[in-house]
Amino acid sequence: MKLAHNELIDLLQRAYSAEKAAAFAYQGHADSVKDTGEKKSIRQIEIDEWNHRQEVLAIMNLYSVPVSKYYELRFYLIGKLISRSCYVIGWFMPYYFAGRLESGNVCEYFRIKQFFNSLGIRDHDKILYEMGMKEKEHEIYFLQKIKSDKRLPLFEKLFFWGNKKSFNNVDLDKKYPVEESDGYCKN
Repeated sequence: MKLAHNELIDLLQRAYSAEKAAAFAYQGHADSVKDTGEKKSIRQIEIDEWNHRQEVLAIMNLYSVPVSKYYELRFYLIGKLISRSCYVIGWFMPYYFAGRLESGNVCEYFRIKQFFNSLGIRDHDKILYEMGMKEKEHEIYFLQKIKSDKRLPLFEKLFFWGNKKSFNNVDLDKKYPVEESDGYCKN
């Protein structure tokens, strides 16, 4: 079956390629931290991103959605640049920008779910929901690492994410079940 939804196709292609950028970024981030527990946690997040990439590709293949060469190159370069920068920008910014990135990624998966639902397709609801929730867990992990840092209020003002601002409305303590999750990421 071919998808007659250009925005959905583009979002799938971007999500697939962006997962590679995130995984590359987490490779550099994990290598740049000294604490072995943090290293292990960041490596697990990297593995989650590679797994998400596989899941998105499986969905794309069902609908003959091609991988975008443009997005692959673009996000490869972005991921490698971020990975290398983790060694020189200090400890705070990799955590901050990883959390900010993950905050937006939450909605990426809920939007994909909503687009499929608009086409009457609910086959992927569970996996898209799970990936969106996993991205929320990542966001919370990174925020916890910096939540009391004195730089956070300034970064929150400049980049619109932090203790008081998120790019999604998911609350892990009050999760809606998959069937009632259509209210996530509507704005």
